[in-house]
Amino acid sequence: MYRHMKRGFDLVGAILMLGVFSPVMAVVALLLRIKLGSPILFKQQRPGMGERPFYIYKFRTMAEMYDAQGQPLSDARRYIKFGGLIRKLSLDELPQLVNVVKGEMSLIGPRPLLIRYSPHYSERERLRFTVRPGITGLAQVSGRNTSEWKQRLSYDVTYVEKLSFRLDALILCKTVLKVIRQDDVVANPGEHSLPLDEYRMNQKEGSA
Repeated sequence: MYRHMKRGFDLVGAILMLGVFSPVMAVVALLLRIKLGSPILFKQQRPGMGERPFYIYKFRTMAEMYDAQGQPLSDARRYIKFGGLIRKLSLDELPQLVNVVKGEMSLIGPRPLLIRYSPHYSERERLRFTVRPGITGLAQVSGRNTSEWKQRLSYDVTYVEKLSFRLDALILCKTVLKVIRQDDVVANPGEHSLPLDEYRMNQKEGSA
């Protein structure tokens, strides 16, 4: 029953949170405009429920730097300290409340990853696409972006299989505590772990 009610909770929660955090978002937007210039928002296609692509919104936290072919440089090259601070405080995620209002995301669910990762999920891992992706999820409160990919994706599947109001309430409480304590936060994820596609390719090469 909760699966059918979850969208209603998301919509009410996101609207209330937008009202509460709108002054914070305005300040962050102004500071980013001064520090990084335009654009203030980062927009990128991600696979949502049913693997339907949508544009995720975040505050931009990295410099606009490209190679000779016009491709963005690595996260490590584009990283700046102020952007790292915004990430560490999880303020970059606030615009995703708009995605929740639009019905593209949930407050809680598997994090939406890059579209290029799509060929690299196992059949069981694809269960993550049977629910809306979330701003936070079981994997994030069980290690955030410091866990290995296999473990993180396993948490996503566990969430789908055990989805309940009690589980969502627990994840929400743990998320608030982790943000306050800044536990398991990597301000620059690019220097901590390989992208999923590279990680899976390395696994295949290692088992060959």
